[in-house]
Amino acid sequence: MQVTRPLRTTAPAALLTATALLVLSACGTSEADSTGANGSGSGSGSGKTVEVRIPDPGNSGVLALGKKDGSLDKALGKVGAKVKWTGSAGPFAPAAQAMNADQLDIATGSITSGITSLAQRPGFKFFTAVDPDAAGEGILVRDGSGIESVTGLVGKKVAVNQGGTGEYLLLKALAKAKIPVEKVERVYLRPDQTAAVLNAGQVDAWAVWATYAVAEIGGGKAHFVADGAAIGSDNYSLNAVRTGFAEQHPEVVRALYDYLHEASAREKKDPAAYLNVFTDVGPTAVTGKAKEVQTEFTAQGGTVDPIGPEDVARFEAVAAFYAEQKVTKEKVDVAAHLLDVEKLT
Repeated sequence: MQVTRPLRTTAPAALLTATALLVLSACGTSEADSTGANGSGSGSGSGKTVEVRIPDPGNSGVLALGKKDGSLDKALGKVGAKVKWTGSAGPFAPAAQAMNADQLDIATGSITSGITSLAQRPGFKFFTAVDPDAAGEGILVRDGSGIESVTGLVGKKVAVNQGGTGEYLLLKALAKAKIPVEKVERVYLRPDQTAAVLNAGQVDAWAVWATYAVAEIGGGKAHFVADGAAIGSDNYSLNAVRTGFAEQHPEVVRALYDYLHEASAREKKDPAAYLNVFTDVGPTAVTGKAKEVQTEFTAQGGTVDPIGPEDVARFEAVAAFYAEQKVTKEKVDVAAHLLDVEKLT
């Protein structure tokens, strides 16, 4: 397996979009304490308000609008809870560590990054699923690169985030094209560093998802040579909850699911209403062609739903693939870390 150590760069963060993953940027590493260190141990029946710690959603998406118009706190208030916004948008792995350290209660990530986090000492469970993004993730190349298909990656450098969506998409694309993994050089980079590296020609392609792809495609600089549909991606987006919080406050988790489910259906019908929630200028705003690209991706995407048996089977297939590709040392038992949100009250 040919792997390159991460390149160091001072590139600015890529444009955040409506599909940005939730994360806490500063976090610890110890396992979660089921009592909850933030004083949220009192149930809704105690008369005390339960605080749900969720990373700040930024400028776009369901949670951003719910924060601005107060509808999320109104929904959670019915079960004696409210949101405590903390952290910022980014990858899932630090959020998993934060949940393990009882510094965060809710986070969003992909099943791929979820599996690598579950391979550690997980203090969280997944309780919702959004179908894989067939249009918004894939293998991105610069316009005019000469790479016209996955087979064109042979002998090239491809940027991926280690153990997460990027590495999965690349390995899955290579497997489907029957290309040995050692024929393509993986360059491990943080997603927020990679755009500048790609545009400087230091890597030839980028296995990436909509959060970062939208700005490049919308800027007329890049395109997918294979999207999620062509790759056959099973890369679901999931919501995770700290295990101790779910045990203490199942009614709050259920209320949050109900809100996300209904709001995601509205977002799918009217994606533009969930963009640029707080500002339509500056680095967090989605404008011009990028806004068109993002709305198209969101309209084609899924909604926040319960995790069903068919989803679990696909999760397990990803876990088996990761073990086969030696991303994890052994197959992770995903099913042991799932909640049936419809049974929570």
